[in-house]
Amino acid sequence: MPRRGSFIQARTRWLLLGLALVFSLMLLMYLLECAPTPEGNGSLPGIAIETHGKEYYQALLQEQEEHYKNRASSLKKQIAQLKQELQEMSEKLRAAHEKKLSAANGLGHPGTKEQSNDLLEFLHSQIDKAEVVVGAKIPSEYAVIPFESFNTMKVYQLEMGLTRHPEEKPMRKDRRDELVEVIEAGLDVINNPDEEDEEQENRGSDKVLYSEADFVEGYYRTERDKGSHYELLYKKADSASYHHITLFRPFGPLMKVKVETKDLSKVIINIIVPLSGRTEAFAQFMQNYRNVCIQQDKRTYLTVVYFGDEGLSEVKEILSSIDSDSNFNNYTLIPLKEEFSRGRGLEVGAQAWDKGEVLLFFVMLISTSLLDSWKRAG
Repeated sequence: MPRRGSFIQARTRWLLLGLALVFSLMLLMYLLECAPTPEGNGSLPGIAIETHGKEYYQALLQEQEEHYKNRASSLKKQIAQLKQELQEMSEKLRAAHEKKLSAANGLGHPGTKEQSNDLLEFLHSQIDKAEVVVGAKIPSEYAVIPFESFNTMKVYQLEMGLTRHPEEKPMRKDRRDELVEVIEAGLDVINNPDEEDEEQENRGSDKVLYSEADFVEGYYRTERDKGSHYELLYKKADSASYHHITLFRPFGPLMKVKVETKDLSKVIINIIVPLSGRTEAFAQFMQNYRNVCIQQDKRTYLTVVYFGDEGLSEVKEILSSIDSDSNFNNYTLIPLKEEFSRGRGLEVGAQAWDKGEVLLFFVMLISTSLLDSWKRAG
């Protein structure tokens, strides 16, 4: 019996081994038959499969090369056109400059040369009058016109204006352009000196060109009836000497621009009042408005922009009482269901005005003289 049992066990093991081999063989055949074909991007990592022939890539490269050649040809044509336009503009500017020079030399209008000489003489007299070379006697220190210093980045000023900053970058473009022009003019004086200055400075030394990076600082001030005075300092980093340049921009004579007559009797001032609540203060304002604008001037219009509903009926009653007592109906009440905003109220009031151009003045107190000044400004 033991021998028979061992035989059965061995046979069972061989049977299981055979079944495992058959199953493995079937699995291998299934994988070989059902595995996806390596096309496109489905190639296995590390295996390079050529999907296109050599002719395809050569055609692709040739197409790109033709595209770049066409692009380069188009750019060359554009550059040639721009060069031609630039040359034409240069010729026009040269012709205009020659025409201007010929007119200045007396080839144009007979009185042009005399007028140019008179203007040049006037400008030189402005330099003599200003405190550029010789100082002037002044009554006190309050009459001194202070200098303001500047460099390539900032201006250091005593009169701070609205910004309240003694040190600031020039905000206005004309002021920035002015200082840049002055710095460049000083460089032109150094790099292209007159014959006398060149002989004096180049004795025993080679000519050195200066650039904007060599500008150290400058000072300037403006006398309103004479011109602007500039003191400029330039220095090379490896040099111990400074170049000190003094420039003056003289103001020309007064010129008439226009003459006009204004009829102030027909000018009406629109007074805009943004309001929310505060009916007692509005009643006091209307009392002052009646005394100044209705009884004295009589050429005003009142626009009340009221925010919200609370107190609106009281405002209407105040305006109605002014209408009945003073026979004044030049007013408009604009209710807005929004949160109070003074800027929004002024905007709505200005847009509602359809009797001419709008010029806004922001004030707290109103008087007859102030109303007259508004009319003159408008």
